[in-house]
Amino acid sequence: MTDGAAASAPGGAAPDMPDMPDVPGAAERSRWAAELAFAIETARAAGAILMDHYERLERIDHKSPTDVVTEADHLSEELVIAAIRRQFAGDAILAEESGAHAASAVLGDGDGPPPGRVGAARTWVIDPLDGTVNYANGLPVFCVSIGFVEDGQPVAGVVLDPTRNELFAATADGPATLNGRPIRSSGKDKLTDCVVSLALSGRSVSSRVRSISKEIRVWRSMGSAALALAYVGNGRFDAFIQESSLSAWDIAAAGLVAQRAGATVTDLRGGPWYAPETVTRTVGLIAAPAPFQSRFLDLANRR
Repeated sequence: MTDGAAASAPGGAAPDMPDMPDVPGAAERSRWAAELAFAIETARAAGAILMDHYERLERIDHKSPTDVVTEADHLSEELVIAAIRRQFAGDAILAEESGAHAASAVLGDGDGPPPGRVGAARTWVIDPLDGTVNYANGLPVFCVSIGFVEDGQPVAGVVLDPTRNELFAATADGPATLNGRPIRSSGKDKLTDCVVSLALSGRSVSSRVRSISKEIRVWRSMGSAALALAYVGNGRFDAFIQESSLSAWDIAAAGLVAQRAGATVTDLRGGPWYAPETVTRTVGLIAAPAPFQSRFLDLANRR
């Protein structure tokens, strides 16, 4: 298991962001090398904003009884969107806080897709701060997620944990990496050894959690789905199971990292894990070693 952990920045200060080495030749050979390089640079800049405001928040608003938003969410998202508009003006954007944005070059002609729809073949899918409740409460478990989707499928993405200076990245034609070094998902051969990121809901949730708990070592809930899913990529979590409440911006980058690292990634029915038409906050996903995937599907869906 590859671990590129760096020390957390003291006192909430923004950590130094050194250039991270690439897998030799891999990024340059990728069809999406330019998009990946842009996502890495932009995620770092957004991460610096989050660290600048960490434990210094002036305002926290409630989006729902269980969810909040801060000025850092908005500032991070505004930075990412502005960067996309400068470098990829013809691309559409789907962002957690501000929703769908048609390609600006198309909008200028008045022919863009209607509000709430992203119609471009190229779309950037952004979560400017995943784990906002953690962030607002001073818990250092949060991330920036930037995914790039082409023709309805994630093909490049990065997940940055700015507190640990850890950047997970992947393209659809290259390896998954952590701080530029290749990573692999769990290779454990016993289900009873697995540590699982678990979030179930709905009917029979207590009995299903108990059923899973009996067959694994332990389960955890981090409060940042994108970061937990990215952790499947280097085996910190052997599997990730979440029944619902996910949106495209939670999984576009992290799901690609887990998949390219060798995990089997599906929805809760065993089908494709990413569908651009899916309604937000309704997505369920399982990422696990191939030998355990079907068992986790059975346990998560048992009623």
